[in-house]
Amino acid sequence: MTAERPHALLSASAAHRWLACPPSARLEEKLPELQSSYAAEGTLAHAIAELKARRAFLGLSEQEYKAKLQELQSDPLYEPEMLTHTDIYIDYITSIANGYPSLPHIATELRLDYSEWVPEGYGTGDCVILWGNTLHVIDFKYGKGVPVEAEENPQIMLYALGAYSAYKMIAAIDTVKMAIIQPRLRKEPSEWEISINDLLAWGENIRPIARKAYEGRGEFNPGDHCKFCRARFTCRARAASYLSLEDDYAYGRPLEMQDEYPDAPLLTREQIGAAIQRAEGLLEWVEDLKRWALAECLAGRPVPGWKAVEGRSVRQLSDPDAAYKALAANGYDINLFYERKPIALTAAEKIVGKTQFEAICADYIIKPPGKPTLVPETDKRPAVTNVQSAAEVFGDIIETE
Repeated sequence: MTAERPHALLSASAAHRWLACPPSARLEEKLPELQSSYAAEGTLAHAIAELKARRAFLGLSEQEYKAKLQELQSDPLYEPEMLTHTDIYIDYITSIANGYPSLPHIATELRLDYSEWVPEGYGTGDCVILWGNTLHVIDFKYGKGVPVEAEENPQIMLYALGAYSAYKMIAAIDTVKMAIIQPRLRKEPSEWEISINDLLAWGENIRPIARKAYEGRGEFNPGDHCKFCRARFTCRARAASYLSLEDDYAYGRPLEMQDEYPDAPLLTREQIGAAIQRAEGLLEWVEDLKRWALAECLAGRPVPGWKAVEGRSVRQLSDPDAAYKALAANGYDINLFYERKPIALTAAEKIVGKTQFEAICADYIIKPPGKPTLVPETDKRPAVTNVQSAAEVFGDIIETE
């Protein structure tokens, strides 16, 4: 297994959380870290990406590369598609390097110290490139859950501050270009450029917040950033934000609007929008509570009013092939017990390789419109409606006098 990267109390990867909810950092510190196969998978993919970068840019010999790659491929979490996805990362770095008249300075897996702005703050930058007055900070993400944007992303901005701190004595940096490579979600990187003056101004703005977080001060502020917080299961502030809904929406309207709409039997559009926004995470919070309570009960620590029991059990064959052969031996057609159907597109890509699969099957790949879903207005996707435009209704008809 590959080793996990060390993390600071105020880590860059959790910056979106402690910047929004400063005391959460010290609260999380008291709780055990939650491990997941997804995190371990990401660590392995990062190790492969770093290995390829060292071979391509830092002089790692082919023999050393193959030996180390073979070691990483022996990990139970290894999947052949990791090679394809990490190639996209290397191709991006290569495109940046080739854009300059000579090979720029390239560093991988660089420890970045941003403690000038955040107490004891440090992290690991996947790739940093320096040419002249321009600094590139590149972050490789192997997750496929939610697209991560580079623009105003506090994690990569902290990495950029750390990179600036590391190189400011040898280069008059005036521009920082940031990129997030997320190959399992999109082909193109998310890129963002900022002047060093604006980056440093941001660093100054977050300095007092970081100090509060380090000292465990400030107000708890539940929100979307709670999703991966270790305290999310038992956080009192998070509970209060959901339990207060019952009072706020008594009689179908918020308390602060009862004077304005004293007899209104129906919610207004504004009230509905506000209610959805506040209650959006309620179901997720309840599921978090149930997961925590189940774990406690299984560990022998009862949660009053609840207990762990065996769920519904479904019968299954210990050896389906042997069972169906036995049926065939007793006169049944063995083909009755098997079905032939094509595997999913993503499963086929794993067998063939993404690039080769697209080259061969490009004429057959389609991407129909996704099912409409409700999201906050801040979502970058364009809005859709079922209302037809005039062009859709009338086609090429042109109204004339």
